[in-house]
Amino acid sequence: MTLKLDKVNRGPHLSTLVASSISREIAQGRLRPGDQLPTEQQLAQTFGVSRNVVREAIARLRSEGRIWSQQGRGAFVADEPNATVLTIDFDALQQATAFQSLFELRGILEVQAAALAAKRRTDDDLLAMKEALATMRNAPYGSVMWLKTDLEFHKTVAAATGNAYMVQFLMFVSERVRESILASGNQQRSEDLAAVTLGEHQRILDSIEAKNAEEAQEAMRAHLHGAASRVGLAEEQSE
Repeated sequence: MTLKLDKVNRGPHLSTLVASSISREIAQGRLRPGDQLPTEQQLAQTFGVSRNVVREAIARLRSEGRIWSQQGRGAFVADEPNATVLTIDFDALQQATAFQSLFELRGILEVQAAALAAKRRTDDDLLAMKEALATMRNAPYGSVMWLKTDLEFHKTVAAATGNAYMVQFLMFVSERVRESILASGNQQRSEDLAAVTLGEHQRILDSIEAKNAEEAQEAMRAHLHGAASRVGLAEEQSE
């Protein structure tokens, strides 16, 4: 069994890159069903990353149904893909059309989530949103911390819907979007853009606090339209 594994570029998405590389080996048949993966130490040395990064990658592949593992034995390629497991290939998202489609899906989910959040939110939900937004204000625009706190704000909106499936789907899709933005490196540092983006989030929060579902939908739609433009998607594609 000859694998084509190389060191991965440094960045905040290392575990994603490692998981993607192993997935590619499976897809191209160099890792076959039943094959045992190299040990964590071997993978860490091959990719030039820490064992913690490898563990995160293995955990992701296991959650996607691509591999299974057994204590004391190691990790093995699954016999067949699990059709019930939702996966989005990281490499595919480097193509503009795939990223556009993912952003479109995110919009469909988040606009409806904002309306449900406005109808169902509790005082605790509002507090969580306000705390997330406050943390976001203190993070440099476009940084890893900014994107992390941005995702946390959207998670609080999803949680306010009271629909656990909505949270799961939205966080899965939003995390793939975040990884792609980090990989592309096209988030420019700008105080003006930070102010605009924070204003969009504040409008979402205010609408949800006012329990105005229609306004919450419009605020979320406007925010995602702006976000699409800021990451380089054409205006006509982000409608």
